[in-house]
Amino acid sequence: MIIFVDDRIDVTAAYRASFGREGVSAASFTPSDFDSWFHSTSGPDLAAVEAFILGDFVQRETVARAIKTRSEAPAIALNDATGLESTLKLFAAGVDDVVRKPVHAREIIARIGAIRRRAAPLPKAADLGDLRVFNDGRDPEVAGRRLVLPRRERRIIEQFAGELSAAVKSLVDRGDQFALVTAPEARPYVRMIVDRLFPAIPVLSHIEISRGVKLEVIASLS
Repeated sequence: MIIFVDDRIDVTAAYRASFGREGVSAASFTPSDFDSWFHSTSGPDLAAVEAFILGDFVQRETVARAIKTRSEAPAIALNDATGLESTLKLFAAGVDDVVRKPVHAREIIARIGAIRRRAAPLPKAADLGDLRVFNDGRDPEVAGRRLVLPRRERRIIEQFAGELSAAVKSLVDRGDQFALVTAPEARPYVRMIVDRLFPAIPVLSHIEISRGVKLEVIASLS
């Protein structure tokens, strides 16, 4: 999950759409709404945030300092125009990178990955039962055989591997059955992946749950 902060709704909507096309989920807030959300959100939920993207708004330095008090996720500021003094102030406030607009979503994703690698190198591979997921752009492997996937599906698989908690991983290792719950718009992509890897695992949307599907909570994702 990537969090966008900007007071221009059209700007955040455009970036959410761009990240969605790259298989990355994003949420957006105005600066005032972000302050309320950020300070009321639990630590585990904040830990699931991959990065914070700050648009060109007045309170950016204050928001950047607040982010660094509770989160280790990269903070990237987007500038509408160049300006040495404003750039230096942003770095002094704690942002990890300052990027001049226009910038493509894929470049922002690459910058986030580079910042995270410098902070804490990612493991070369994550093993989930017979599934091995790499974090360097390679296709995953199932029982030692390469599984060729489109970029969007590979990205979702990588997110699964990076966000699965120890509790859920142990269920996969033991072969226990459980349900994956997705947002409605993500469900078609998730189902394609799960059908290939774990055909017995049901994929449910929040809509189906609201219609009466009974679920037992066994664990939560960090």
